[in-house]
Amino acid sequence: MEDGKEASTNSLLKDECYADFLAEDFDVKTYTAQAIHHAVIAEQLAKLAQGISQLDKELHSQVVARHEDLLAQATGIESLEGVLQMMQTRISALQAAVDRIRTKIVDPYNKIVARITQLARLQVACDLLRRIIRILYLSKRLQVQLQGGSREITKAAQSLNELDYLSQGVDLSGIEVIENDLLLISRARLEVENQAKRLLEQGMEIQNPTQVGTALQVFYNLGSLRETISSVVGGYRTTIQDNITSALDIKGLTQPANPRGAPGRAVLPTPGNTAAFRAALWTNLEKLMDQICAACRQVQHLQKVLMKKRDPVTHVCFIDEIIKDGQPDILYTFWTDVTNTLSEEFHRATEASSFLKQAFEGEYPKLLRLYNELWRRLQQYSASLQGALSGGMDATLDITTTETDSQDLFTNGKQDYNPEKALKDSLQPYEAAYLSKSLSRLFDPINLVFPMGGRNPPSNDELDSIIKTISSELNVASVDPNLSLAVAKNAAKTVQLFCVKSEQLLCTQGDASQVIGPLTEGQRRNVSVVNSLYRLQQAVAKIISGLGSCPPAAAEALSSSLEGVQALMSSAVQPLLQSVSDSIEAIIITLHQEDFSGALSSPDKPDVPCSLYMKELQGFISRVMADYFRHFQCVDFIYESTESIAQRAIELFVRNASLLRPLGEGGKMRLAADFAQMEMAVAPLCRRVSDLGKPYRMLRSFRPLLFQTSELIASSPAVGDLIPYSTLLHFFFTRAPSELKSPHQACTLTHTIVTY
Repeated sequence: MEDGKEASTNSLLKDECYADFLAEDFDVKTYTAQAIHHAVIAEQLAKLAQGISQLDKELHSQVVARHEDLLAQATGIESLEGVLQMMQTRISALQAAVDRIRTKIVDPYNKIVARITQLARLQVACDLLRRIIRILYLSKRLQVQLQGGSREITKAAQSLNELDYLSQGVDLSGIEVIENDLLLISRARLEVENQAKRLLEQGMEIQNPTQVGTALQVFYNLGSLRETISSVVGGYRTTIQDNITSALDIKGLTQPANPRGAPGRAVLPTPGNTAAFRAALWTNLEKLMDQICAACRQVQHLQKVLMKKRDPVTHVCFIDEIIKDGQPDILYTFWTDVTNTLSEEFHRATEASSFLKQAFEGEYPKLLRLYNELWRRLQQYSASLQGALSGGMDATLDITTTETDSQDLFTNGKQDYNPEKALKDSLQPYEAAYLSKSLSRLFDPINLVFPMGGRNPPSNDELDSIIKTISSELNVASVDPNLSLAVAKNAAKTVQLFCVKSEQLLCTQGDASQVIGPLTEGQRRNVSVVNSLYRLQQAVAKIISGLGSCPPAAAEALSSSLEGVQALMSSAVQPLLQSVSDSIEAIIITLHQEDFSGALSSPDKPDVPCSLYMKELQGFISRVMADYFRHFQCVDFIYESTESIAQRAIELFVRNASLLRPLGEGGKMRLAADFAQMEMAVAPLCRRVSDLGKPYRMLRSFRPLLFQTSELIASSPAVGDLIPYSTLLHFFFTRAPSELKSPHQACTLTHTIVTY
């Protein structure tokens, strides 16, 4: 039965007629209006009545089923009402207590608030009165100070600064007693600022540190020192930028002094007025450098005064006031802006005009000279400024001498900053172009005198042209050490190119080393190449000696290139020298083919003929020097080369002489004569035989040993020092019996092998 009731209830809830009553936003008026509009009223009322009846039955059944629970709930409600009644009583008691406390606290609190408000207003009134009194006093004092002119201007600025402080944070408008004073103060401030600006401009213009210091003190007292300095330096920066733009203005450079051309006519330079254009350009640039120098001097002067000036009250250095909060110093900022402006304006102008670009690239040394002159003038002024400010300032301005006196004004402690490099960085593009053109000018004459397939070295006139080009480039670049070094490196490359071209002309075939017949064509060409290299070497060495103002690195670069010239000359004559040395050795070895075992022909008149090999040696050396080496113009170089041949020939002669067996008394006399003839034989190979050094002394020391006993020979001081022990031992073997063979004979070696 209960299941049937539950089912009827569910059907009732699901019926569309009753679904609207379950909605959260159910509205009676809306439901009634819809029912009247959509259905028959009687039918709708019947359904509602049926639903009400069904709900009443359901409620009754629920009450009957759960009457015990409902009774228990009713009992709980009565208990809850009792508790709530008790809480209401206690809340009423608490409220009464709070009302009594409020009555005791509110009245004293209101009195305290009123007294505090009264006190605050009294304090404000007292503070305002004190300010008014102080303003009236300072206003009168300010009027007196203004009458003192520039002598009292710093005190007037200090008074204005205090007046500004008194006016901060309060509204003084509407106070009649100080209205006139406030107007006076406003006018006085403008007057003091204008007067200080004029004083600063005048002091900067005439470089008067006293006036500049006074003006800076005024602006410091007014609290506008940093803003004023920024404005002044910014004005110089703007002026310089305008000057640069004007100096590089292509229209101004190409417009004649009295233009009569038609309007709109092109003003680009033509081949006929290029000289006038460049003259006007360099005149403008010279003026520009003067203007930049003047502006930098004024900023330098301002920077130095700021570094030395201190406020007499707070003892704060003015430069610290400027650069606080991590701000850079004014000269560093100004110089950086100037160099950046130069770079940007020069780049813009050369991009817009090819004539300017050609002028700067073609005459870069002249432009660099202007920059160097500007930097030199600034450095001279900076040095003179140190002493001028130390001894030429008014003591009343509180100018102190500190460790900053010895600092460079441009860097001011920035060790990693190079102001000169920053200035010249704007010229880097033009320097690179100039060096490229300079290298082309240096290479062109060499490429002309060494044509493809040519077989002859350059003539004297052609070589002079090359030397003049090198000298001219170095002289033009002498305006700057770095440029001199760069051009010197280009000149070194030029010398290297000359060596490469000359090396291609050298004859390396067999006929280059022959010493039998007259000079071959290849040998003549080698002689001409060596003479050409020698003339180049001498000319470049003369140029190096004249590089007085150039840096040592430039001379070193050129000197290192001459080492290549010397090496090429040596390699060119080496085949001939080697052939001569080999021939001399072959002739000396033939002494073993002669008989030195004979006795003296006559004790009274010993016959000492000159050996055949010695005659051949003398004739060969004389012929070689006359036929081959006489054509070389580099006498010193040839003697340096042939002296080693002479030394080698003497050593070889002495060594082979010590091997002669058997050696008779007549042979000793003839060998001694050969020793004397040997000096004359090698004489053509050197300036003086005595210049040969140790081999020459060995030759003269060995000759008397031929006739001395073995005991005297062993005690001779020349043994070991001049004459090697091995040579002396070989000589002792020649005095031994024939059964005791010499070492080379015992080893079955030839004399040719022994000589080495």
